[in-house]
Amino acid sequence: MTYEPPRPVRGLLLTPEDKEAPARVHRLRLLGLVDRPDPALDAFADHLAQLTGAAYTMVNFIGEDHQFFAGLRVPAVPLLREDGSRAEFGRALPREHGFCPHVVVRRKALVLEDVRDYPRFAGNPVVDEYGIRSYLGAPLIDSYGMALGTVCAADTEPRAWGRSGLDTIKALAADLVVRLERSAEDGLPL
Repeated sequence: MTYEPPRPVRGLLLTPEDKEAPARVHRLRLLGLVDRPDPALDAFADHLAQLTGAAYTMVNFIGEDHQFFAGLRVPAVPLLREDGSRAEFGRALPREHGFCPHVVVRRKALVLEDVRDYPRFAGNPVVDEYGIRSYLGAPLIDSYGMALGTVCAADTEPRAWGRSGLDTIKALAADLVVRLERSAEDGLPL
């Protein structure tokens, strides 16, 4: 009998281990940010779309087994897959889909001008499912040093985000964290 290593499940082995996930979920609960859409965060995502021109913009909170887009802006007309079916983008995705879990674990912004240029990311399910070709994201790091999630933009075409794109996404993430904490502290909406 010969040993055969387990076959990798598409995307599962590419997503980094996230040892902070239980503490993050606890912190998100304290801030009132677990798995619920927020109109103010949708407005934030709309503003980010205007700044970047990206097809998809999000405020994404990362849980233990999934990610939730509390702020979301998607194309008005869903993309069509190669088989002609619509690629509907919902508020939640498995943790293994997308690039935000990498940003949260690394605790650093990530710029992918063409995701297909990076073997680690080219095989991610969102590349085929939604046609994502470029990504720009920054972590939402709170005053306790916890990476709560991300602010991100993704597009269906390769994009040269440049230094200005990176600076913009990082500044927006830092500003949003202050607003989220202040809102939770004061018990007021964003």
